[in-house]
Amino acid sequence: MCVLHSQSRLQALDFWMRNPDYLANELLTEFETSGERDLLTIAQRIFDDREPDLRRLPMVRYLFGAFEPLDNALAILRAADLIRIKRDGVPGKIREHLYLLTSAGEDALGRIAAAAPELGWYRDRACIVARVAGEQGGKALKDRQYLQAEYAGTELSHLIQPVTDRVLARLAAILEGLGE
Repeated sequence: MCVLHSQSRLQALDFWMRNPDYLANELLTEFETSGERDLLTIAQRIFDDREPDLRRLPMVRYLFGAFEPLDNALAILRAADLIRIKRDGVPGKIREHLYLLTSAGEDALGRIAAAAPELGWYRDRACIVARVAGEQGGKALKDRQYLQAEYAGTELSHLIQPVTDRVLARLAAILEGLGE
């Protein structure tokens, strides 16, 4: 059984899934640290495939960063017993949410991928987002997201603005520096 710890981590991961330009920016940052060329390839593909235009699902900025109510989306998965949600603490004082992928959920992922290969994008993207996030907790991931002026400067209860143009320019500068 796979376990994802903390609602804030889930919200941060969801933000990168839904905002490909912010994810591309993180990939560039990772490249500058590691030198792993596949990170540049992934970032370039995000823009070549026009993902910031076609796949962006904006999120609202609240007090602790990007946030989307999860109850409705997760209720569908929970009703089919594809996931389970555990809460550590007592009502009104929840310390942590645990999101568990059940065996039925894992089996369903395999069946869905086989029946609808076009949905493989979501599986592949989740792997990239997980790679970028590493083992960091929700607060650390949100802190990374707040390093972006557009994210940090978004007024409360407003949609977080894209970074597409800035990240495209950054990618072009990196590629030019590599002689590509």
